[in-house]
Amino acid sequence: MKYPLIIGNWKLNGSNLMVNSLINQLNQKLFNIKNCHIAVAPPILYIDRVSKVISDNIKICAQNVDISLCGAYTGDVSIEMLKEIGVQYVIVGHSERRNYHKEDDNYISKKYSIIKSFDLIPILCIGENETQNKTGKTKEICKLQLASVLDNQGVQAFENAVIAYEPIWAIGTGRCPTPVQIQSVHKFIRDYIATYDMNIAKKLIIQYGGSINEKNAAEIISKPDIDGLLVGNSSLNASVFSKIVKIAQASKLI
Repeated sequence: MKYPLIIGNWKLNGSNLMVNSLINQLNQKLFNIKNCHIAVAPPILYIDRVSKVISDNIKICAQNVDISLCGAYTGDVSIEMLKEIGVQYVIVGHSERRNYHKEDDNYISKKYSIIKSFDLIPILCIGENETQNKTGKTKEICKLQLASVLDNQGVQAFENAVIAYEPIWAIGTGRCPTPVQIQSVHKFIRDYIATYDMNIAKKLIIQYGGSINEKNAAEIISKPDIDGLLVGNSSLNASVFSKIVKIAQASKLI
């Protein structure tokens, strides 16, 4: 049975004081959550600390990984290092990595492959920018971004994996597609994967991300093809993030 998956992406935010306070509050507010999977994605510097003190029902997600396992790659972090300190999920293809670090679909596919090869769970982010949205190219862009994995690794790469639909124009802007629009894109993604393998598509977790908060979470997560939420700014507030998790828990058994 699939349960909703809620991941809090802290991005480039944190301090010793903030991390300690946030984790203590999350441990208190979410320790008894059932029928909902939860993870947090701290900056890499704080992952080891968080993994040692976080409640057992909250898993650890990394925001990034390099494609190399070792060597002369200053500043990079390998998948083996992440796995060793307790990481279970890894975000790949986030629009901020695509934009600021010029990561293209081919490079993202390589990252995805290395994550899978170490039995961790990739969170593949896909989504269109505002111009593409206004010109009706949302589904075309999503299909192209999925194709980089499908063409190189086959549909089996989406077993025990997550796709996160994040329209770029909605990330951190306070603007959000309607739940009906989000559901339409999620159904398209599932139907597209189903053309390769129906069973994999049925089991696939498809999250939504982009200006999620406690006010819009219930209506979004209630849609049939929306299996979880990738939460950004709202995950930095323990009370708000906990409310979103509890909304997802109460919404349905997917």
